[in-house]
Amino acid sequence: MRSRLPGRPDASSAPSAGDDATATARTPSFAAVPTAAVTASPAPGTERGPRLKRGVRALAIASAQLLLIVAGLVVIGWVLGRLWPVLLPVILGVLFATVLWPPTRMLRRLHFPPALAALVVLVASLAVVGALFSWIVPQVAGQAGQLADSATAGLQDVQEWVTGPPLNLGEDQIGQAVDQVINSVQSNAQNIAGYALTGVGAVGSGLINLVLALVLAFFFIKDGPRWMPWLAAQTGPKVAPHVAALSYKTWTTLSEFIRQQALVGFIDAFFIGLGLWILDVPLVLPLSVLTFFGAFIPIIGAFVAGAFAVLIALVSNGWQTALIVLVIVLVVQQVEGNVLQPILQGRGLNLHAAVVILAVTAGGSLYGILGTFLGVPVAALIAVVYRYVRDELDGRTPEVADDGTRVQVTGDDTGATVVRERVATPGPGEAEPVAADEEAPARPPA
Repeated sequence: MRSRLPGRPDASSAPSAGDDATATARTPSFAAVPTAAVTASPAPGTERGPRLKRGVRALAIASAQLLLIVAGLVVIGWVLGRLWPVLLPVILGVLFATVLWPPTRMLRRLHFPPALAALVVLVASLAVVGALFSWIVPQVAGQAGQLADSATAGLQDVQEWVTGPPLNLGEDQIGQAVDQVINSVQSNAQNIAGYALTGVGAVGSGLINLVLALVLAFFFIKDGPRWMPWLAAQTGPKVAPHVAALSYKTWTTLSEFIRQQALVGFIDAFFIGLGLWILDVPLVLPLSVLTFFGAFIPIIGAFVAGAFAVLIALVSNGWQTALIVLVIVLVVQQVEGNVLQPILQGRGLNLHAAVVILAVTAGGSLYGILGTFLGVPVAALIAVVYRYVRDELDGRTPEVADDGTRVQVTGDDTGATVVRERVATPGPGEAEPVAADEEAPARPPA
């Protein structure tokens, strides 16, 4: 028996000569071509082409939308960069106002006029800061000579170690290295002078911004309660609750950030300063103050302050004391980072540590030391807006307060007033005015 080859008809079943014309008319022309091997890929469906077109169209639309969003962000960043000299005092003034508002509110509840309460709190704060620095500066000036002598002795010890084993560098080689450093400084004297002038200009600009920020902080804490009603009244009834809710949430976030970092800074400064005092390291108070203010720059500030403490201990007391100070700094910072920060951030900013690091890095690369300070609160405000929009899209009504009320604008042509109306269980006559320190006609501050 002969086996049939694939695609080739058997001879026994071949058509007769009389049927050739009928078979030719009935069989397609490609039937005579030998059948190829079957592929592993399935045959294309009829919908592949239209679906591919729809996918490419959707991808093109999404890409165009993404490019437009990126272009909009670039334009916004460029505009903010151009307006940075104006925005910086405003931002600093708002941050100062978050610190000064609690005592101002207490004085206003004691029936102090708003302007007098703001002035008293601002002057008292400046007096406290001035007294602190007047206490620190004499200590630094009095111990600067001792530190200089200790640093000179330390350099001599380093020189003796370099000239001895295992390096065995000669005096001539050390002298050549020193001469090279001196020549490099002399050759770049003009650039160094330019950097010095730039630094002086930056200090002057910083003082001007500080004065403007203090003036703005005075007006913020004097007229601040009138701002939210006025801003809400400029919008429609549908937008006013969202404006008020976002204003409250952003203000609460900034206040929480300041309180959180102040508490962390105080704990770090107290325990590190206590260790420095026990070890008889000089400049205990300045180093403690530096540690306190360094806490307002998360992660990086604590590292820099701890490095200064170890360096002063190394210069003044030797490497054994410096090693002990390093251990103290690491232990305090580990307790702060693993115990205090998670508790406080879970209660306040609710930002992941990676987000904090990226915010500090991005702020420092864009705006220097001020950017490192402002990076975290700006990131926290962006997170607040994102969460608010997300909850609004999910139908969770984030504009409704915990007590079941939301802000609404009422009034007539003579003026508008912001009131809180109940949402959960409304009833006749249940619309309530806001608290006494928030209730005000919705007009711009005088």
